[in-house]
Amino acid sequence: MPLIPEEPQIHESAQGPRVTPASGHPAPTPRPVPGPRPAAPPRPGGPGPLRPTPPAQRTPRESSAAKPEPSAPAATAATAVQSTPVSPAAASPQLQLIPASAEGALDAAEEAVDLLLDSGRSPGEILVVTTGDQHPWAAHELSFGEAAYWAQHDAVDDVFYADAAALERATVRPVVVAAVNGGDVSTGLPLALAKAGTLLIVCGDPQIINAALGAGV
Repeated sequence: MPLIPEEPQIHESAQGPRVTPASGHPAPTPRPVPGPRPAAPPRPGGPGPLRPTPPAQRTPRESSAAKPEPSAPAATAATAVQSTPVSPAAASPQLQLIPASAEGALDAAEEAVDLLLDSGRSPGEILVVTTGDQHPWAAHELSFGEAAYWAQHDAVDDVFYADAAALERATVRPVVVAAVNGGDVSTGLPLALAKAGTLLIVCGDPQIINAALGAGV
């Protein structure tokens, strides 16, 4: 059944927090879960004294002033999330769509991650996947070698970024955010779905997403 963008909203599955905006009004900023959230501990294989700061590296509840402002289309799309169950099976992950162009998919994915963190998700629960070019963080970390890169994945204490080609090695995480920024979407999105424990958020062109996943919904 095709995915059709609806009134802006963001839903979590029963396993995660749910934010439901009032009908006809813009989605409010999700309220964090009461109580402080400890910062993620340093990751194995982290940068040494002479190692530059990775681009777009994320910490819990990162200040919006510390990261570049997304383009207007991405910022708008990131709040327009619609929910569509992948299948009636209770164990199947929920599928959500954020309409975005291939050029704006990464920005939309970043906005989705911010909303997840603000709604109480732990950084270690989130895997960000790109179907085309690698996320700048992944490209930077891989420049120091695959061993250090995958050590950060195995630590499961921060948001992890990978392209679809690396998903065979990645483990399942509760939430997967997929940026449809080119590449072989028909292969990349099913792989991303397979790595999502409870929720898959897809940022991209709805027609392309329907072509890749529509037959299974």
